[in-house]
Amino acid sequence: MAKRPQKRQKSQTNVQELVIVAFAEDMEQAKDYKTLLQANDIPSIIKEQTEDSTEAHGFAVMVPEDSLDEAHVVIESQDAYDDFYDVAIEEDDDDSFDSDLFGDDL
Repeated sequence: MAKRPQKRQKSQTNVQELVIVAFAEDMEQAKDYKTLLQANDIPSIIKEQTEDSTEAHGFAVMVPEDSLDEAHVVIESQDAYDDFYDVAIEEDDDDSFDSDLFGDDL
């Protein structure tokens, strides 16, 4: 009886190449990006980055390559939302309001 060649079946798990979607200066910001992406059903990981020659240090937020465009949109939308409220809060904190306007001169 002749041996049949064994078929090597490829695992159904498709290992996707990860790409950097955002770069954070600290772990807190990287975790915020990761949480945001996960809330939008985009898998992500955080990878610490160190560049010895420039002493740069930070955290890369990485997603599967096929989710890159969607991840960019999610992050950019959140950044625009944050920027809008930062401006609104700065305007509320403006000390140029004249408190004498409502004085007791009645």
